[in-house]
Parts: sequence; structure tokens; C-alpha cells
Amino acid sequence: MSLLFATALAAMASNGIVLESVSAEERYPAEITIWRAERLDRLKSGTGWLSLVGLHWLKDGANSIGSAKDNQIVIAAAAPKFGTATLTGGEVTFALADGAVAVIGSSDKVRSGKLLDDRSGRPTVVAFGAASFIVIDRDGKKALRVRDANAPTLKNFQGLDYFEIAENWRVEAKWEAFDPPKTLEVPTVLGTVEKYAVPGKATFERAGKTYELQPVLETPDAKQLFLIFADRTSGKETYGSGRFLYADMPKDGKIVLDFNKAYNPPCAFTPYATCPLAPPENRLDLRVDAGEKKYKGSKH
Repeated sequence: MSLLFATALAAMASNGIVLESVSAEERYPAEITIWRAERLDRLKSGTGWLSLVGLHWLKDGANSIGSAKDNQIVIAAAAPKFGTATLTGGEVTFALADGAVAVIGSSDKVRSGKLLDDRSGRPTVVAFGAASFIVIDRDGKKALRVRDANAPTLKNFQGLDYFEIAENWRVEAKWEAFDPPKTLEVPTVLGTVEKYAVPGKATFERAGKTYELQPVLETPDAKQLFLIFADRTSGKETYGSGRFLYADMPKDGKIVLDFNKAYNPPCAFTPYATCPLAPPENRLDLRVDAGEKKYKGSKH
């Protein structure tokens, strides 16, 4: 695919245009090009991973928040005395300080209340100017994840880099269901271990050798399978801790693994994410030279 055509496709994708006139030969490259454009848009949005500017773990009891240095949690974009987050019995409440202004949830009239964390699926957002925070829960520990639309990581981002689109890396793998499902222990950058349900394994061949991957269910009602994998490019052309990939649920004993859609985890872009790492079961002894490389300017 020419650079001009790829650029045109990306522009069309960003404007929500459906490509009906693409030839059969160009359809797959077009699909991947549009997927990449949408991925970039999400990453560069004001709520994307590049906007993270802080991750502050809460201690039991009151945690003062503000830009003043004497606060327990210092957030540069906040008022000097912004408010207090209180952790009690595993729940977090927040109260604005006198004179501070913010939108809590969907209201600028609320001054205090309980903050739902990200395990709820709809965490409460506390927004102030171009910045905001939510509460995240990791293995029972609570933290404030802070975003800022003016984050240097967002302003200075140089773009993503990819291997060439290769249709032979759209792999149709054999699916072997586990009955009952197994449990996969996945390490994280925090040094903790998360447990995921593994409904089966995908087996595929490459250059005469057989390889296996164990996709997981992120939630019990997940509509797609999630893969965290590493390969011989990890730490060289690609991010050292591995890459992520989603796949549709298996059908007729097969599952499609499109490695052209493999992408960097959030931790490749920010130190304020809490990523899972590729478990030993998903470390492939081959080069997957497809999908996302280290991004431009990456130090990882």
C-alpha cells in the first residue's frame, strides 16, 4: 500500500467514512490502516494513556490533595488546597475544600461523596480544568489515577511505529477448549499477580513449528479474548514486557489471531499505568514481526 493511500485511509477513518470502494486486494490493508488510525486517536485523546500525569496510592484515613507541597497528594493542576480523599473500609469518599471548584461525577453542584473505582466499570470522575482523576483498585489497594489534557507525554508525542502490514500474520489457529476453564496467573508491573480465567488455548504453526497461546477473559462477561504475549522481538524492536492483542471468540474450533493488531501496553507510554506482563505460558520462541513496534521516542 502506498503512503499516500494509507494516509487517505487514515483520514477517512478519522472522519467515520466507510470504505465501500476499496478493491479486494486492498481491503485487508485498508482494514488494518483504519484500525491503526482509530488506535492513534484513542491514544492521543484527552483521556488516553498519554494524558496520565500521576498515580497516587491512598493510605487509610484522610489524604489531602492540592498543588501546595504540604499536601499528602500533590497534583500540579489542582488548586493549592483542593480537597480530601478518605479511604475507609475499602471505600473512598472525596470532599472539596472551601473555594475549590470541580465537577464530581456529572455535577458541579456536588461538594462531596463516594467515588466508585474502576472495578465498577463506571468510575467516578473528578474533573477540574483540563485535569481529572479517578480511583483505581489493584488487588484491594486504592489509588488516584490523574489525567491532564496538557500532559507533556501527550504534547510531545511523536507518533506510533509499525512493522509492514503482512496478511500472513493474520493467523487462523486451532482452538482447544478447557473444561473446566483454567486459571492463569499473570504478573504485573506492580509486582503483584492477577488471576484470569483461561477458557482454552490457541495452537498455530509457523515455519514448520507449533506454538501455543493462552487467551484470557478480562471479565466473566467479556465479548472478546485478551492475549498478553512476548516474542523474540520483545525488548528489541518491540516493548520489552510484551504486547497486547484481542481476538474474537472461537468459532468452529478455530480462532483468528491477527498479529497486525498487536499493540503496546499502556506502560510503554507512561509510568503511571499498572499493566499485566506476558506470563511464561505466552512467551513465544519466534519473531512476531507484525503490529506495533516501540513508539517514536520510546526509552523502553
